[in-house]
Amino acid sequence: MNKNPIGIFDSGVGGLTVWKHIHQLLPNEKLIYLADSLHCPYGAKSAEEIIELSRANTRFLLNKGCKLIVVACNTATASAIETLRAEFSVPFVGMEPAVKPAAQNTNTGKIGILATKGTFEGRLFKETSQKYAQGIDTLIQIGEGLVELVENNEMDSEKGRKLLVSYINPMIDAGVDQIVLGCTHYPFFIPLLKQLVPKSIQIIDPAPAIALRTKNILLELGTQSSLTTVLPEFYSTGDTKVIDLLVTKITGKSYPATKIDLT
Repeated sequence: MNKNPIGIFDSGVGGLTVWKHIHQLLPNEKLIYLADSLHCPYGAKSAEEIIELSRANTRFLLNKGCKLIVVACNTATASAIETLRAEFSVPFVGMEPAVKPAAQNTNTGKIGILATKGTFEGRLFKETSQKYAQGIDTLIQIGEGLVELVENNEMDSEKGRKLLVSYINPMIDAGVDQIVLGCTHYPFFIPLLKQLVPKSIQIIDPAPAIALRTKNILLELGTQSSLTTVLPEFYSTGDTKVIDLLVTKITGKSYPATKIDLT
């Protein structure tokens, strides 16, 4: 047994969608969440800049004694996870583009993927698409502006609705029956998406699979915990108002985040 915490980081509050599933699946594990909201969004940044930010996030979590780190950011996974694995000895779990389940489950042969520019340009997305989506008509869409809406707690805004309609309607018109959410911020829009897309279209959130992968690694390494009293910790490099609101919404409890400076 290993009582050390699991670290989770994202460019902002989006990774809370992953945190939620890890917390549900592994209730005896202490979780430390870091939102790099000061530098959010990562999607349009250069790979070099994302790697530097991811290094800083990782060092902070390692200083907290984390035994495993979940990179709960598709863009950071695409740009930085190979570097992180090469430079740090702790196990890393990254976000997998959920192309495989979409390609396996489609009946129309057409799938839609909503993600950031950085995710689409990453080697992982290209390799996964080539491996699993051969012969599948894949419609990709950069979700520009969506991350910022989540960071401002404006998921239910009219602006959010209009953006989603402009991104999703071409996919619907093209006949997709699977829509992959390729950014951890995007599952916050699932309630709105369910209003906008036909019930015949499946919306795929990769977070449950990431939580299961985290559990399996702990089991493989024998580093799972059996703590009975676990209080999560939340940190942010930016304003803590939205992360506090969303954590309370997810958990029903108040766990105020601590603002930190990683420079």
